[in-house]
Amino acid sequence: MITFPVHDLDTAPESSKALLQQTQDKFGFMPNLIAIMASSPSITQAYLSVDDIFSKSSLSATEQQIVLLTVSHYHECRYCMAAHTAISSMLNVQPDVVQAIRDGKPINDPKLEALRQFTWLIIENRGWVAEDDMQSFLDAGYETSHMLDILVGVAQKTLSNFTNHLAKTPLDDAFAEVAWKPE
Repeated sequence: MITFPVHDLDTAPESSKALLQQTQDKFGFMPNLIAIMASSPSITQAYLSVDDIFSKSSLSATEQQIVLLTVSHYHECRYCMAAHTAISSMLNVQPDVVQAIRDGKPINDPKLEALRQFTWLIIENRGWVAEDDMQSFLDAGYETSHMLDILVGVAQKTLSNFTNHLAKTPLDDAFAEVAWKPE
């Protein structure tokens, strides 16, 4: 069986160590995802950079988590669903919003549901979203700039979801309470 090393500050490649330290300082622990990514300084830097860029997008913290959870749900990423459930709680995202995404059900808030649906359509159609669906998203109160910001979140989660699938990343104890598995 192919295994990916779960690095720490001592075992990581030299060019990943500063990124690992930055992550540990930010979260108070070393998430297994980043510890695995550390084998490739390129993906580690790419992921953390895209994460930082997305956090500064025009989408609110709640909207960002909806995008990240929706992508992770689509890709059936157990690790990221659990991690972003925990992160959403820390960011005070309404629990019913998170639970709806975890359950694959509509969000009660029409605007947030439009975001969830549009994000799903972007992934499902590889960016080829029908004009009517784009208009529905705009009619819900979003702008074309939001469509582009969603792509940043899709890119971020594609990096992490696919890393987790390749590496079979073990779930961190910090996320065990909100473990998730696809139906």
